[in-house]
Amino acid sequence: MWFRRPAVRVRGPLFVTSLDFQPMASKVKQEGKVTVLKGQEAEDKVLEYVKRMNRPYGAVDVAANLKGAIPKTAVQKILAALAEKGELVQKIYGAGKTTFFVYNQSKIDCLPNERIADLNAELAKVEDENQALSAEAKSYLAELVKVKATPTDHELDAQIAKVEATISHMTATLQPLRAGAPPITAEELERIYAEWAKWRPEWIRRRKIFMTLWQLATDALPPQDAKDLEEDLGIEKDTPEHEAVEQGSLCRQPQTKSLKRKRQ
Repeated sequence: MWFRRPAVRVRGPLFVTSLDFQPMASKVKQEGKVTVLKGQEAEDKVLEYVKRMNRPYGAVDVAANLKGAIPKTAVQKILAALAEKGELVQKIYGAGKTTFFVYNQSKIDCLPNERIADLNAELAKVEDENQALSAEAKSYLAELVKVKATPTDHELDAQIAKVEATISHMTATLQPLRAGAPPITAEELERIYAEWAKWRPEWIRRRKIFMTLWQLATDALPPQDAKDLEEDLGIEKDTPEHEAVEQGSLCRQPQTKSLKRKRQ
C-alpha cells in the first residue's frame, strides 16, 4: 500500500518531489514484531518446548515453531548445550548431516511399580463391576420387553368385554334348545342344504352377469356419476353380512355334484 504526501507548489507548473510515494511496510513490520529472547530466557524457552512436545526435533523445526522468538543459529547452540547438560538426548543420522534432539526420557516422572500394580487391580475390579452391571441391565431390558408385550388393563377390559359378548350371543342361540323347542330334523336339514346347493350357483351366475353389464354401462362415466346412477336405480350391493357368509365355511364346502345350468 502506498500513500501520497502533499505536493510542493512553487512558482510555475505543479511538480512532485521524490518523497511523494513511500511504502507502509515499515509500519506493518512494527505492528507484527516478535520479541527475540536471549540468554537463559531463550534456553528455558527451548527446553520447555522440547519437553512439552516430547518428540524428536531438529534446530530448524524448533526455530520455526517458536515463530522467530529465537534465531536458528542460537537454537542450534542451545540444543547442543542442553544435550551436554543431559537435559536432551542427541541423535545424529546420515553421517552427521541430520541431528535430532528429544527430551531425556529418564527425567520424565514415572509411576512406581507398586502404584501401577494398584491401578491395574483397580482397573480389573472396575471391569468386573461393569460386566456385572451390563448383565443386570440386559436382564432388566428382557423383562421390560416382556412387560411391554403384556396387555394393559385397558386392553384386558376390552378383551373381557368381547368374550362376554360372545358368550351372551352363544347363550341366546342355545336358549331355544334349552327351552325344549323341537330341533330340526335330519330330513329338513338335508332339504335346506339341497335348496342352498341349488340356488347359490344361480345367484353367483346372475351376479356375474349383472357385474359385467354394469361395468359396460358405467365404464365411460366418472366415478361420482356411476355412484349417483347406482343410487337412482336403487341397486343394493352385498352387505358385510353377505360377504361374511361368502367367506365362511358354508360357502367353502365342496359341492358333491355339478349344478351347472342346463341350456334350454
